[in-house]
Amino acid sequence: MLEEIRIRDLGVIEGSTLELGAGLTVLTGETGAGKTMVVTSLGLLLGERADAGAVRSGARSAVVEGRFTLPERGGAATRATEAGAELDGSGGGRAELLVARTVAAGGRSRAHVGGRAVPNGLLGELADDLVAVHGQSEQVLLRSPQRQREVVDASAGEEVAEPLAAYRRAYERHRAVRAELDEIRTRGRERAQEADLLRHGLERVERVDPQPGEDLALAQEAERLTHAEDLRLAAATARAALTGDDEGAGEAGDAVSAVEGARHALDAVRAHDPELAALADRLAEVSVLVVEAGADVAAHLATLEADPARLAAVQDRRAELGPLLRAYGEDASAVLAWAREASARLLALEGDDDRLAQLGAEEATLAAELDELAGRLHAARTAAGQRLASAATQELAALAMGGARLVVRVERTDRLTPVGGDDVSLLLAAHAGAEPRPLARGASGGELSRVMLALEVVLAQADPVETFVFDEVDAGVGGRAAVEIGRRLAALAERAQVLVVTHLPQVAAFADHHLLVEKGGDGSVVASGVRALDDDGRVVELARMLAGQGGSSSARAHAAELLEGARRR
Repeated sequence: MLEEIRIRDLGVIEGSTLELGAGLTVLTGETGAGKTMVVTSLGLLLGERADAGAVRSGARSAVVEGRFTLPERGGAATRATEAGAELDGSGGGRAELLVARTVAAGGRSRAHVGGRAVPNGLLGELADDLVAVHGQSEQVLLRSPQRQREVVDASAGEEVAEPLAAYRRAYERHRAVRAELDEIRTRGRERAQEADLLRHGLERVERVDPQPGEDLALAQEAERLTHAEDLRLAAATARAALTGDDEGAGEAGDAVSAVEGARHALDAVRAHDPELAALADRLAEVSVLVVEAGADVAAHLATLEADPARLAAVQDRRAELGPLLRAYGEDASAVLAWAREASARLLALEGDDDRLAQLGAEEATLAAELDELAGRLHAARTAAGQRLASAATQELAALAMGGARLVVRVERTDRLTPVGGDDVSLLLAAHAGAEPRPLARGASGGELSRVMLALEVVLAQADPVETFVFDEVDAGVGGRAAVEIGRRLAALAERAQVLVVTHLPQVAAFADHHLLVEKGGDGSVVASGVRALDDDGRVVELARMLAGQGGSSSARAHAAELLEGARRR
């Protein structure tokens, strides 16, 4: 329950404190006095978007503070505690929670709950369990099919909430499966083309069967075979120069003989000169190396034979490898690495068929489950709609609309949405014998106000909030209908705290508490602009609301009579 609101520098309100209590509280005052600003301030406490333009001219910021009492173990108390807020226990299983909102003239907004700075979004979360605010804009919303469905669902409580939650879970899973199916099918052609290319490439690699390093070895062998005669001539010349084992070496001798002659010459005098002895040893090593080199050249020369057939075979093999190297890698090892990666990718792509079958089966199962849940939801809504229509029709009779009838139509469609497969509409037969017509077309402003109030009275029984706020929902209503609206608001206030902003004296007469917003002489609301009225003050205010002036004796007599009549009712 909302115990108190403090407002500073919001709109025309310079500074006001509203002390609220249980039952029905009405807020009245002349046009422009700031009544709607009270509702605006409450909206700020409940997380609505802040408007820097609402800050009082010349002020640096607007501040709204609210004091709520709420169940210690309720959802709002739990969420506030989780956010670090401090609650003051007030006994009887209830606690006190302080909420504040500051709006700077520059546009920045800050929120505090229980002394802790919190995101503005938290206020909206708390609002679901604290206060329900209804204004003339709610009448506009009531014309929309979405809002009408929400009203029917809210009236049913868990009877609709449970199958709706199950339906939404199935709907989300079904949507995810359909999305994956669509993605695979949409890209199916691309994936099939990719698979064909990979399959073709792997077949080419398998057919050629390259070996690691094969391309390099073949290139070297082709080079030798192509220049075999030049290589033989060079090798023979080198062997002859090293070992003299060639008839064409001539008289020049060979390197082995020359080195050995030099070593023997030095060996003959090595005892007389250590440096020459060392050189003789080095020449001995050179002689061994020259002999080994000559042998190696001779051995390699034996392998250097022209082989046109082998050269042709090497060239053919290189021709086989060439296209693979150009298409899949710079060498044989890279081609083999591509083949390994392509095989893994091909397995994944070929698995699409299995995945499609699996998803298709799951989609069919979910579609059947979704249809069954939509049927359960439809049945629950139909039953809830009938009960709501019956209860609201009774309320309309009490609101001076005898003979009027509210009809809730729930029609099953083939179109499934996140909230089911139903089209829900509220229809009004404004008088006996009239055909029900959609609220969007068949209800006047005054009738829509009473329909909304009738629904609120019915919904209050299932709504967990303790406070209802009505901002001029009685617009377009007068006479006996206004009296009945006041009576029904008073009846609602027997179960919850009700705050009403009204211009109708017939409604204000039913109040348990009457607050007056007063204008200052300069057109602004004075610091003490909101004050509670006693019985005499209520008579004066009701007289003003009736006749435009509170000093008229006849207007006061009428006001006193109105007040007494409301008390009797």
